[in-house]
Amino acid sequence: MLSRRNFLKSTGALTIGAFALPYVATAAKVQNVGIQLYTVRNEMLKDAKKTLAQLAKLGYKELESARSAKGHYYGLSAKEIKQVTKDLGLNIRSGHVHIDKDWQKTVDEAAESGQQYLICSSLPTTGQTVSNYQQVAETFNKSAEACKKANLIFGYHNHEYEFAKENGKTLYDVLLEETDPDLVKMELDLGWVIVTGHDPLHYFQKYPNRFPLWHLKDMKKDKEESTEFGTGRINITQMFENAKKSGMKYFFVEQEEYAGEPMASVKHNIDYLKKLTF
Repeated sequence: MLSRRNFLKSTGALTIGAFALPYVATAAKVQNVGIQLYTVRNEMLKDAKKTLAQLAKLGYKELESARSAKGHYYGLSAKEIKQVTKDLGLNIRSGHVHIDKDWQKTVDEAAESGQQYLICSSLPTTGQTVSNYQQVAETFNKSAEACKKANLIFGYHNHEYEFAKENGKTLYDVLLEETDPDLVKMELDLGWVIVTGHDPLHYFQKYPNRFPLWHLKDMKKDKEESTEFGTGRINITQMFENAKKSGMKYFFVEQEEYAGEPMASVKHNIDYLKKLTF
């Protein structure tokens, strides 16, 4: 099955307001569960409104969109997805996009949708070198300025390749060190971090409050593939116990591969989180 990483590459990817209350309640239960809509990408392309209604019925509250063959909102306009989600009791909080020649149009569209975050989902220029990552950091700072003017918060979502090293320097750390922490936030994909042998808690400690968004993703124990919660290698309880350190405001469940039907996995994952205590 096509992974999100390969999907982004194949589509040329390598070419706001007030915050919600914390997701971890005093009773130590997970609340306001979000989902990255790439998880149900085919369903969204087939019938976006029906799929959103199904997610709302399952109990999902927060949404993050992703660029698709039908645009950033799966064939819906920015105004339409704003209204549809409102009617269903959902909140569109964020969206995955590319930095390209249409950047200002993308920013304007995101502002019109009512979302708070605009997340670059892949490097705008290629090259696994410190110099390229420094150049990318400069691009991010400039892109974030355009977002700030539109009352949006700019961020970057990692995969696994950012954790490669050049001359002993982890490239992801270059992005964190070379970007303005007040302008550029990070959406940490916990699954990809763990697959590379790194510890998300290390990043929470070293760069506090830089990670207002998470992708909550479990990964198979023997493959670099996502899986249903509780069957892989991520310690979800431990992640939530350290959410405050990261500055997490919203998290989005993401799964790219499935044991069966995508909606069955989506249901399994939210049911798992509803039972979680810590």
